[in-house]
Amino acid sequence: MPEDKPLRSDAKRNRDALVTAARELFEERGLDAPLKDIAARAGVAIGTLYNRFPTRDELIAAAVDDRVGAGAHIAERALELDDPWEAFVFLVEGICALHAEDRVLGELALRSPPSPALERARAHGHDLMRRIVVRAQRSGTLRSDWTLEDIAFITWSHTSVLAATANIAPDLWRRNLALILDGLRAKAAHPLPVPALTEDQLMQAMRG
Repeated sequence: MPEDKPLRSDAKRNRDALVTAARELFEERGLDAPLKDIAARAGVAIGTLYNRFPTRDELIAAAVDDRVGAGAHIAERALELDDPWEAFVFLVEGICALHAEDRVLGELALRSPPSPALERARAHGHDLMRRIVVRAQRSGTLRSDWTLEDIAFITWSHTSVLAATANIAPDLWRRNLALILDGLRAKAAHPLPVPALTEDQLMQAMRG
């Protein structure tokens, strides 16, 4: 099979502009941002976008190509910690912080991987995470009936809290996560890291 030919300078410029525009609009509006708006921001015709990226998934994959290993890197650092519970907390807090800082990766965690490379990265990350979960359970610090698949509940909750409070109390997700983590440990609950919402803040969140 012949190797891919290098892109002409104008074609490369268009591709780079599309990837940059996609990253910006996905961050601003989410992964369902209109492709026509991405093409417009990149300064190219919609046909040029489809010529370079025939599907939305291909554009998403290009937009996150340099960040595919971010989750696995957090898991690798967690595995270096001696304390099994601290490793588990480091993992979950790290993933949640990553998603709080990067809306694209946060939304991507709720979708099927848009490319084989991202599927492989996700599978590698999950293998590392499973080792962390098993180690914490064997130490008796993480409840034995919790599975790695249950992390979806944390992700869904985290995403909802971010969507409701990011512009009101951007660190509130840490309180939510602390409550969740205390529900997963056998020991008594620990002090929460940030205050609860005020009544006014809660009303703002509920309105929008």
